[in-house]
Amino acid sequence: MKIYVGQLPYNVNENELKELFSGFGEILSVNLIIDRHSGRSKGFGFIDMPNNSEADTAVKALNKSMLNGREIKVNQVQQQRRNKRSKRRFRN
Repeated sequence: MKIYVGQLPYNVNENELKELFSGFGEILSVNLIIDRHSGRSKGFGFIDMPNNSEADTAVKALNKSMLNGREIKVNQVQQQRRNKRSKRRFRN
């Protein structure tokens, strides 16, 4: 299950996120989004956990919890549905 983690303190790094979530189960990947110009965190990232029940437990336990003085937001990533009308082509 892919998990969104938002409203992160800007000083949090990928190792801290991995440590936070590893208490709930195996972590496949941690992807903290970094601003390419400043090199700082943008305040959100993604965690990938292979076991859905462990991931669901992590989401429920960590959503609206405090991390380094900030309340973080933790949600399951929703897959976007793609339909034929979503790709619009404009003709001149």
